[in-house]
Amino acid sequence: MKKITMQIDGMMCGMCESHVNDAIRRAFSVKKVTSSHTKGETVILTEEEIPEEELKIAVGATGYEVKEIRSEDYKKRGLCGRRRRKE
Repeated sequence: MKKITMQIDGMMCGMCESHVNDAIRRAFSVKKVTSSHTKGETVILTEEEIPEEELKIAVGATGYEVKEIRSEDYKKRGLCGRRRRKE
């Protein structure tokens, strides 16, 4: 699984977040997408690689500008994100 983090310029409120999230869901098959206008950031979890140019086009169509894209491998944590203790 991949975690893609995008820095996006122009999001000002919760509706902006929704516009970006909806555009990404319509354009790509993703497991999860969340946006934060206060951080100016959108995080995508996906099984497939998504080309950066296609992400920029999808977000750009909503009127926002992608400033930076970072991609990394993502491994889901267990319950509550905690490690088990060895006894």
